[in-house]
Amino acid sequence: MSFDYIIVGAGTAGCLLANRLSADPAKRVLLLEAGGRDDYHWIHIPVGYLYCIGNPRTDWLFKTEPDAGLNGRSLRYPRGKVLGGCSSINGMIYMRGQARDYEAWAEATADPAWRWNECLPHFIRHENHWRLDKGQTASAAFRALHGHGGEWRVEKQRLRWDVLDAFAAAAQEAGIPALDDFNGGTNEGVGYFEVNQKSGWRWNTAKAFLRPLCYGRPNFELWTGAQVQRLTLSRESGALQCTGAEVATPRGLQTVTLNPGGELLLAAGAIGSPQLLQLSGLGPAGLLARHGIALQQELPGVGANLQDHLQIRAVFKVEGAKTLNTMANTLLGKARIGLEYAFTRSGPMSMAPSQLGAFTRSSPDKRWPDLEYHVQPLSLEAFGEPLHSFNAITASVCNLNPTSRGTVQIRSADAAEAPAIAPNYLSTAEDRRVAAESLRLTRRIVAQPAFAAYRPQEYKPGLQFQSDEELARLAGDIATTIFHPVGTCKMGRADDTMAVVDSHLRVRGVAGLRVVDASVMPTITSGNTNSPTLMIAERAASWILAGE
Repeated sequence: MSFDYIIVGAGTAGCLLANRLSADPAKRVLLLEAGGRDDYHWIHIPVGYLYCIGNPRTDWLFKTEPDAGLNGRSLRYPRGKVLGGCSSINGMIYMRGQARDYEAWAEATADPAWRWNECLPHFIRHENHWRLDKGQTASAAFRALHGHGGEWRVEKQRLRWDVLDAFAAAAQEAGIPALDDFNGGTNEGVGYFEVNQKSGWRWNTAKAFLRPLCYGRPNFELWTGAQVQRLTLSRESGALQCTGAEVATPRGLQTVTLNPGGELLLAAGAIGSPQLLQLSGLGPAGLLARHGIALQQELPGVGANLQDHLQIRAVFKVEGAKTLNTMANTLLGKARIGLEYAFTRSGPMSMAPSQLGAFTRSSPDKRWPDLEYHVQPLSLEAFGEPLHSFNAITASVCNLNPTSRGTVQIRSADAAEAPAIAPNYLSTAEDRRVAAESLRLTRRIVAQPAFAAYRPQEYKPGLQFQSDEELARLAGDIATTIFHPVGTCKMGRADDTMAVVDSHLRVRGVAGLRVVDASVMPTITSGNTNSPTLMIAERAASWILAGE
């Protein structure tokens, strides 16, 4: 029951950490996962995210607090509760963000190790990009930015849609250039997303980093159905030390401990990591006092600084187009889709939730792209509801750099009770302005000649809404999370009182404890957050192995 490394959370970061740290046979590694194994078939079929989100077998089933920016609505807030974590239920999009994101991290931490050029090798180390496969051709510039032979497979999508090709052409007519690689440090442009799949199957971090190597190592243990209740801490000579964790398992409550010089690595995500720190007496003093938890170390930033990408879903009816709405609305259509996937691993069942992407600026005075589009050949009223009976596309747009900040706070001292998640979407004038401008830009793209053949009609939000105030309110009515929460245990300089961890991700004032997941981001990346989280874990593993 004693280990050199205890990793809490077998999600995106935890699986990579387990792989790297257990490579040393002299170190005993324990990986704890509250969910089960990734043996549910819908995890591995790409379109299966529809059956994993909102499913207690794979999802924590969180909901946000009613949000004023969303006109009082609360949102479903999916987080993976299964081996692979969110990589088992997410949109599979491979996206690093923009170089400027990492330059900002370096400034926020006063540590050049977080600069883009320093982070790039830690993206490349685990990458296995299809364009570098034998028989493919790639430029020297592309080869300098990408890797091959690593564990994390990146492939092109296995289908295209004429209506999305037309949207891409319209975006170019609206001034957004074509782009075939979103991951070179600047992602301004339009093109199809690349995805974390392998031969038409989802490629999650459990497949990539746990199988087969970790399972065959005698120094590695994996516990599933093991929910950490709190971290165990001790004080010696006034110094606070993490000594292990209390874990609820199918065999009852277990206590696991760290060997001398060992570390506990909290990789429970932007919701789970601040929750566990607060339950353990590490967090804002007032919050802990309200719930009768003894303060071990005051860290006011634990659970603060929550950031997320809010997508505004504009729906346009189209004519003369093939979309998933009508393809999948009959038993015969569903049968054809199923047979196509069964025999070729292609077609709609191989789809990521979003196929076409675009990055652009909400206004000409922006110095960099601050909007991301996820464009889909389908539409529905809300996630989890049936497809519409008419042909339509959805052009979802999100503000990449929101200025709104939210919180994650425990509701009680009970680890089984979900925390209160309050994103505070659209709570700043800047975010409301960008929301209105992004809807206007969507209309401008759809109005271009390249899309005219489909005779688009705006179904949502509706052309009757035109003013900034109307569009911002409508954004609150129709927008939803794109599942990118970060920042709730942010890293920062020694003089930043809200920083929870230092630039090497060590928790302030607590020896033997680091946080290694998306919660450490001081600011959200300009794109999807799964691959940056893997890079963070790769970066952390190198420091841990070096004793830094």
